[in-house]
Amino acid sequence: MLSRNNILVILTIFISFILDRISKIVAINFFLKNDLESFYFNPFLNFILIWNQGVAFGLFDSEDIKYHLISLLVFLIMCFLIFLLIKSKLVFEKFSYGLIIGGAFGNFFDRLYYGAVPDFIDFHLKDFHWFTFNVADICITIGIVFLIIFDILNIKMRNNEK
Repeated sequence: MLSRNNILVILTIFISFILDRISKIVAINFFLKNDLESFYFNPFLNFILIWNQGVAFGLFDSEDIKYHLISLLVFLIMCFLIFLLIKSKLVFEKFSYGLIIGGAFGNFFDRLYYGAVPDFIDFHLKDFHWFTFNVADICITIGIVFLIIFDILNIKMRNNEK
């Protein structure tokens, strides 16, 4: 059960979760301690604390029963991801799921603990601002990109075999 691959996945989930927690605690404390709404870092990056009650990147921001339904949906998706992780046989795929699950646990923890997810990274190019996000969102996105790359390479290899 605790093969080298499974230890890698557990570490990936744990490290993703811990990095997310630490970054959020530092950001929240920084903004509260300094009574700031935003912090200019450079021409492409600001830090701003936003409490997100929606899903990824603030989509479907909601309150009351909708918030609880979204939280339930997030929990069910996490359970499905764990199922996919367990069924996966390939290390790269397991690592990708580990990143996604670690990030999802980080955001889910915030939903339960704070009642919202703290987002604080504001990437922008001039007046175009991307959605404000956090380290958990970065882990989830990297995991999804890795899965897409894996699928593209896997499809290409299968087509070459024909």
